Amino acid sequence: MTQADTSSAPTAPAAGRKPRRSLAPLRGLAPHVARYRGRVAAALGAILLAALATLALPVAVRRMIDFGFAADQSALIDRYFAVLVGVVAVLALASAARYYLVTTLGERIVSDLRSAVFARLVTLDGAFYDSARSGELTSRLTADTTQIKSAVGASASTALRNLVLCVGAIAMMVVTSPRLSGLVLVAIPLIVLPLVASGRRVRSRSRHAQDTLADASAYAAEALNAMRALQASSAEGAARARFDGAVEDAFTAARDATRARALLTGVAIFLVFASIVAVLWAGAQSVLSGTMSSGALSQFVLYAVLAAASLGNLSETWGEVSAAAGAAERIGELLKAEPQVRVPSRPVALAARVSGAIRFEEVSFAYPTRGDTAALHAVSFAIRPGERVALVGPSGAGKSTVFQLLERFYDPQAGSIRLDDVDIMGVDPVDVRRQIALVPQDVSIFADTVRANIRLGRPDASDAEVEAAGRAALVDEFVARLPQGWDTPVGERGVTLSGGQRQRVVIARAILRAAPILLLDEATSALDAESETLVQTALERSMEGRTTLVIAHRLATVLEADRILVMEAGRIVDEGTHAELVAKGGLYARLAQLQFSHAA
Repeated sequence: MTQADTSSAPTAPAAGRKPRRSLAPLRGLAPHVARYRGRVAAALGAILLAALATLALPVAVRRMIDFGFAADQSALIDRYFAVLVGVVAVLALASAARYYLVTTLGERIVSDLRSAVFARLVTLDGAFYDSARSGELTSRLTADTTQIKSAVGASASTALRNLVLCVGAIAMMVVTSPRLSGLVLVAIPLIVLPLVASGRRVRSRSRHAQDTLADASAYAAEALNAMRALQASSAEGAARARFDGAVEDAFTAARDATRARALLTGVAIFLVFASIVAVLWAGAQSVLSGTMSSGALSQFVLYAVLAAASLGNLSETWGEVSAAAGAAERIGELLKAEPQVRVPSRPVALAARVSGAIRFEEVSFAYPTRGDTAALHAVSFAIRPGERVALVGPSGAGKSTVFQLLERFYDPQAGSIRLDDVDIMGVDPVDVRRQIALVPQDVSIFADTVRANIRLGRPDASDAEVEAAGRAALVDEFVARLPQGWDTPVGERGVTLSGGQRQRVVIARAILRAAPILLLDEATSALDAESETLVQTALERSMEGRTTLVIAHRLATVLEADRILVMEAGRIVDEGTHAELVAKGGLYARLAQLQFSHAA
């Protein structure tokens, strides 16, 4: 058994260390872009065609100025304008094709990216989610991917178009007037270097803005999920104040990022057009001296304007791409995150349905977020197939940890856990969990119908099987009163159901799963006395032929267990039947005396 790797979860840059400032995170998008090579090639073709059509316009203008303004050249002017209409038509069609191809490409890539991120999130284990916040993860899944969509779609195509225009315009400027072009080329480094330096600052501030927005989203998600608790505690004002503070921090960060982008754009425009003015002055002197025609100067000026406008637009898109790099970095952290519970390179295959024999051998474990405090200390026990075993002890004794290790949400730091004499560390976690049905104390209900929530236990189950499981868990008792019966939506987190109704739905889910091992974590804690009796009867039927582990604080629910394991401070301190443990007079006997004397 090896020590769990604690370096897999994405972490923030260490304090005092400067984060890398580059567009390197965008390289992670390359595999997603490469899937659509045909569409990318078509988009590049449309961009090139639109750029060539734009670059053809100044040539026609030059020839018209130099040769067309004469009484006997009216036919030539007509031809020039006819050609211009044709060039404009090509430009329009190419631009429309570019917009469609690039925009749909951006949508497709971001859809794939969102799917890839969600697919990664569902494979990460308990160690990751112990420190992650669902609101922040949702922000990365939505806001950050939207930022990338803007870059991959509009910004990327605009940048490519402007790059082609800029290069093409500079090349034609050289052809038109090498001397004036030399002046422009001298000015280019003075323009580009400040853009690169400013772009780094934009990316850094954009990343900070996205982080602060994620913090605000995370708190909003927590508050909305606990709204009734907030209102019951009259804490609406405090919640508003905290969220307002988070939003204000996000605004400040966004304002700083926008200020950096505005400065970048302003500096670029000034440098570009100041260079044009200087070149125009030199060109005017050439026309006056007769070394250059008016048409040639007009052509050069149009190309200079195209080059300048392209550089100006590149400065804006550079800021957008830099911001997208920050988003891509955050997305990349999730895509690179690896679960500490790994799938073995050569996983051992379990039987399609195991017998249910479970054995813990000297298992020690500490949660990653509390590495200095052990949750289990050298725990050993064996459970026979079909045996019903209860785990009893005070809060924090390690009972729920046993369940989490058995389902491979975590791996122990020492010892081994065996299922049918197979070490589950060598088994794919998905295969281990297929053998287990869990009824947790904190139930999870999705914003879907009653039927869909039960079917989560076995997605391929028929409607009849779902309803049979519901009847076994007494779900049909309240479904009969719902407006759409089994197909009634239950709201987010099952807000329209009572606590007991939600727990019955989850019990039905476990019954439908029909796994050989059943884990019950305070499965009837939210039920009233009558419902508990009825559901306990249903659970008794579902336990037949299954290995069952029960966690219960109410000892009345474990009286019929074949064996009881008593846990305290991460250790098994006693075991036996209810009668044997009461007779021993240890921890279990004290707990039993407290509960049963209180009940009496």
